[in-house]
Amino acid sequence: MELRHLRYFMAVAETGSLTVAAQQRLHTSQPSLSRQIRDLEDEIGAELFSRSARGVELTAAGRAFLDHARLALTQVDAAIEAARRAARPARRLFALGFLTGQEMTWLPRAMQLLRDELPDIDVTVSSHYSPDLADALARGKLDLAFLRAERGFDLDYRVVSSEKLVVLMQSDHRLTSRSAIRPADFAGEPFIMASNKATVLHDVIERYLRDSDVTVTPAHGVDNLAMAMSLVASTRGLALMPEYANNLLPWSVVSRPLEGNAPTIDLVIGYSRSNTSPVLKLFLSRAHQLGAQVRSESR
Repeated sequence: MELRHLRYFMAVAETGSLTVAAQQRLHTSQPSLSRQIRDLEDEIGAELFSRSARGVELTAAGRAFLDHARLALTQVDAAIEAARRAARPARRLFALGFLTGQEMTWLPRAMQLLRDELPDIDVTVSSHYSPDLADALARGKLDLAFLRAERGFDLDYRVVSSEKLVVLMQSDHRLTSRSAIRPADFAGEPFIMASNKATVLHDVIERYLRDSDVTVTPAHGVDNLAMAMSLVASTRGLALMPEYANNLLPWSVVSRPLEGNAPTIDLVIGYSRSNTSPVLKLFLSRAHQLGAQVRSESR
């Protein structure tokens, strides 16, 4: 078994299609990919996928193999990144990641902390969806990220802030006359739901609606805040999003608080416990102070 077999398996499992995996992810022919998957199944001694006209689905054996294959590839990527870092010059490097939109609040203070303590450090900054940040941390491509506490990754998390969810709506929506939105107001309105990729937010919203005894039929699923605002503006739907959305609203979208006890969602800093970077150790030692400063400024 070679690493390419694992990468081919992961591509098919994630796309649910031999054709899509071959053309869009692996840039190879579909017959060649099918042959590689058959070779892998022959070596394992079990079918990993069931084939049908609609595509492919993981079998029980495939689902059991999936997590181990993902972990193996993650460890390989982390080993490669560690070797590359070791081969670089001695100048200290630190890779920061942010859930898109959160860098507006947290990046200035984070950079100040690093520059004050380590003026000669090289810092790289990127922003992505939360699951992508967690994956980059696990693979050693990021040292620390501000994200959601994603499940399924071997990472440590520390809560740095907790935000209430607010209701986003079109600026001329009938509910803009309300100072606060009741759970019952969602009834009959198009609802824009966080997709399964935004797992943490999806679970918070689903729990709130269930506890409020409100049933909605999601009209759309969104991966990120920008997509949510675009759909709110174009479909007149309602969306529940973290209140940092208020920093990014276009003229066509407004927000209103929820009446009563609004659900909250945590922002955490995440990192790999196997990361021995002294810069990471320093950052973590100042994390509580950093959170207190940002919370004080936001009052």
